[in-house]
Amino acid sequence: MEEKKLITGGEFLIKDTDIADVFIPEELDEEQRMIGETCTDFLETEVFPVADRIDAQEEGLMRSLLEKSGELGLLGIAIPEEYEGFGQSFITTMYASEIMGSGYSFAVAYSCHTGIGTLPILYYGNEEQRAKYIPKLTTGEMVGAYCLTEPGAGSDANSGKTKAVLSEDGKHYIINGAKMWITNGGFADVMTVFAKIDNDRVLSAFILDRDMPGITFNPEEKKMGIKGSSTRQIFFNDVKVPVENQLGKRGEGFRIALNILHMGRIKLGANVIGSAKTAITQSVVYANERKQFNCHISEFGAIKHKLAEQVIRTFATECSVYRASQALDDAIAYYVAKGDDKGRNTMEAFNHFAIEAAVMKVYGSEALDYVVDEGVQIHGGMGFSAEMMIDRGYRDSRINRIFEGTNEINRLLLVDAVLKKGTKGVLPVMEEAEKAFEEVKSLNGSPAVAEGFIEEKMQYVANMKKVVLMLLKAVSEKFTRKLVQEQEILSNISDCIIQVYVAESVVLRLKKMETMKGEEETKLYRDMADVFVYDAASNVHKFALDATYSFAYGEVRELLEKGIAAYTTVAGVNVKEARRKIADRLIEENKYCY
Repeated sequence: MEEKKLITGGEFLIKDTDIADVFIPEELDEEQRMIGETCTDFLETEVFPVADRIDAQEEGLMRSLLEKSGELGLLGIAIPEEYEGFGQSFITTMYASEIMGSGYSFAVAYSCHTGIGTLPILYYGNEEQRAKYIPKLTTGEMVGAYCLTEPGAGSDANSGKTKAVLSEDGKHYIINGAKMWITNGGFADVMTVFAKIDNDRVLSAFILDRDMPGITFNPEEKKMGIKGSSTRQIFFNDVKVPVENQLGKRGEGFRIALNILHMGRIKLGANVIGSAKTAITQSVVYANERKQFNCHISEFGAIKHKLAEQVIRTFATECSVYRASQALDDAIAYYVAKGDDKGRNTMEAFNHFAIEAAVMKVYGSEALDYVVDEGVQIHGGMGFSAEMMIDRGYRDSRINRIFEGTNEINRLLLVDAVLKKGTKGVLPVMEEAEKAFEEVKSLNGSPAVAEGFIEEKMQYVANMKKVVLMLLKAVSEKFTRKLVQEQEILSNISDCIIQVYVAESVVLRLKKMETMKGEEETKLYRDMADVFVYDAASNVHKFALDATYSFAYGEVRELLEKGIAAYTTVAGVNVKEARRKIADRLIEENKYCY
């Protein structure tokens, strides 16, 4: 049997993706849907009825909810069976993350525990560390936290000042320092703490137990949103940590932190889908109840536009997240089979997909912010009242653009990762860019349009990729090593890449859906693809020109202008009618139904 060729991160910019390599939610099997139903039932019976009590941080409540979810196995979906888990695929984990993402503050505590609170030990711990901690973290007997950020070290995590010094007898590391914004800090039993050993330039990682002498906690932080999530500053004063509690190798902490954050970013993309679908349901239910001028406000075109755009952006996020999840599942299987350390090789897969992880984090968090913002607007004055759940969704959403690396940092990392893959020869970025430049020189007007709806949309996306490649080559040659200082230009290019990946993901899902259901059943999804690609072309046109006018002159500028004009030209779309049809179905179902 021929070995399946592995897709590498960022490859979408260079090559077309086969729908066989793309997973769509319509393919979820019975077992996955049963896990999803268990998650839904848990939220409806245990979380939503006590949402106000959670936000008031009732003593012991969040901890008890995590323990209950552990009893149902919901903390162990991604954990191997030998550690009391279910050993499910990454796609299944993402599906559970999507549903749990609608759980407001509980979603944050749950995601922290099952992700950054548990997985560093699972993937980088030795067998003794895994056996000691993972089963208890899986069942909820223990709760995990992750201590990276410091008062003076946020986005620049490696500048942290927390120190670890080996004791004279060589049996302990003595840790001193402070960490802040620690989710689950109020009740976590075990913490992954990052510190520099002696005068090391890079971080190392350690496993600390809450009851170790010398650990103290500030009171709970007062926050804009996710009020029910425990967030505390933690201080370490001569904390004696057994040397066997060092996690991974000396100096490996920064790599551990980065790879865990890649995983956290893509999981955040799943979390926001659940939040967005919940907010859309709240929006349409209110619009179908609220009357003004003797009719329901859901009958107004302006409201239909908002509802439809909420749906389109949520659907687009979902397409992208599950596409990336399939690529990661394939990569995890590939690297685990090739290596002798399952944990490290699993994380190696996440490292290779840093580009897609950044796309999911940025696009998903900003899509959710749009959804909840318009949700408040649809609710009108009631949206500003704490009586409505949309108020909680609006406040809770804002943090997503900050944690797991700010969106600004992720935009910069995204372009940097693409260029590094080009420099290392992993992706032929500059070679393909040169082809695009040569093509533009001989181009007369816009390229011919392919026949067929899907084919046309795929060509539009392929054209937009050429714009990205041309920009990458032009800025690399212009600025060389000083490119890192051009953050505005890098962000413009990053936004182009994000639009390309998400637009292609929408079209790929539509293509696969049509092979499964036929064109008649997917008409409204064609409308979504129509609107999204049309808007994406406009966005790429603007972002690309903003970048071009910020650095290019002479022949390079002329070629870029010509290429941008040609490769972002798409056929006109009646966006009003397309959005109305999407909204009408939503209004009829009175809930998110796509």
